[in-house]
Amino acid sequence: MLQPDLENLSLKELRALRKDVEKAIATFEARKKSEARLKLEEMAHDLGFTLSELAEQTAAKSRKPAVPKYANPANPAQTWTGRGRKPHWVIDALAQGKTLDDLKIGQ
Repeated sequence: MLQPDLENLSLKELRALRKDVEKAIATFEARKKSEARLKLEEMAHDLGFTLSELAEQTAAKSRKPAVPKYANPANPAQTWTGRGRKPHWVIDALAQGKTLDDLKIGQ
């Protein structure tokens, strides 16, 4: 494949070349996607399904909101369920020598 000497092209020619390359890439990607879709549709058909049936997303199991287990003694409105990262107020309380049991709601 013959490549143009980019050093000797004008800015206008370089921009036109870039536009042509971007168009060629988009066309190539569209063709490849179309070919892939046809192959997938054929495979799905061979298995007795349509592609849209196989592509349906099942609803993820939804969790109930977690109940807060810990509260900030200095500000009871700040709570934590015990899941995920510890809030700063929990980290600070633990650094001051308190335990998670000290922060439990209903103690």
